[in-house]
Amino acid sequence: MIPFLDLKAVNQQYQTELKEACSRVIDSGWYVLGKEVAEFEKEFATYCETEYCLGVANGLDALVLILRAYMELGIIAKGDEVIVPSNTYIASILAISENGLTPVLVEPDIKTFNLDPVLIEAAITEKTKAILTVHLYGQVTAMDEINSIAKKHHLKVIEDCAQAHGAIYTNKKGQSKKVGSLGDAAGFSFYPGKNLGALGDGGAVTTNDSELANTIAALRNYGSHEKYKNLYKGMNSRLDEIQAAMLRVKLRYLDKEIIARQTVAQAYLKGINNPLIELPLVENINAHVWHLFVIKTTQRDKLASYLTDNSVQSLIHYPTPPHQQDAYQEWKNASFPISEEIHQQVLSIPISPVISQDEVDVVISVVNDFS
Repeated sequence: MIPFLDLKAVNQQYQTELKEACSRVIDSGWYVLGKEVAEFEKEFATYCETEYCLGVANGLDALVLILRAYMELGIIAKGDEVIVPSNTYIASILAISENGLTPVLVEPDIKTFNLDPVLIEAAITEKTKAILTVHLYGQVTAMDEINSIAKKHHLKVIEDCAQAHGAIYTNKKGQSKKVGSLGDAAGFSFYPGKNLGALGDGGAVTTNDSELANTIAALRNYGSHEKYKNLYKGMNSRLDEIQAAMLRVKLRYLDKEIIARQTVAQAYLKGINNPLIELPLVENINAHVWHLFVIKTTQRDKLASYLTDNSVQSLIHYPTPPHQQDAYQEWKNASFPISEEIHQQVLSIPISPVISQDEVDVVISVVNDFS
């Protein structure tokens, strides 16, 4: 079976350095908010081209904390609305509702699967305070258009970068910047399967806003900058020292792994020619880091079974759209036809920095033979 993602093989490449990093933390005697977290925050901020990075427990918390910090700063209030893609993973939406805010679902562009800027303004009301855009599957959203709309309506722009570490966006002026620096703040996940994955849970917030960063630094630590002095009703959401040490190792190899993923994606784009399969649209190769390679077909379930029978593992990202989840009964009668079509037809095929060329060739051949 060609695995969808062989995490053991991914991490074995760096096992000596990872073990050394783990030993360094054990030997230090300091395990929470110590040197490793501080150094990783500096390194990842530099990588993302931002002033600040704050390590947190996971990607969901990163988004929760951004919104909560804006609430503490009086920029957003309970009941306010946040625009979010209707086809995202549910974590993007949970972060909004967790803060007592109202998620406003907006359909994606059927070609890119990302939030469609053309549809945003119709969803804006006097209670709208932010746009939470998701760089889904690893491809950067149309940030020029989104930032322009946000500026016009005085909205904050929050990036969900959980799947897009290292992706580069070139704006209409020809200026290139990495995700995490394209809006007012950004949330990252370091879940093990991400392009930059820890060996457990982890997340981070990046921003150029010093006041926001300072507020999040307290909120993640029980609302405290100084022990036993609590400014806010905070939470415990801190990146572990060991995970920070792991991430410092893997960050050094992230660009190399992105190139490997892009090479696999280019092979798929060139080699898969089955008329039953719709390939992903790539507007700029550098703006896509291929966390997932997602194809689309009206025969998705049949294709998934066929791939399994031919020893190719595939996954569905995601089988059920957020508005049809039991957790959000308020949307049970809502209709988002573009999202519904996407969730019914997408299938993710193997892509990783360790998949071999022979395996890529097999995947291409098997997909092309599907009928």
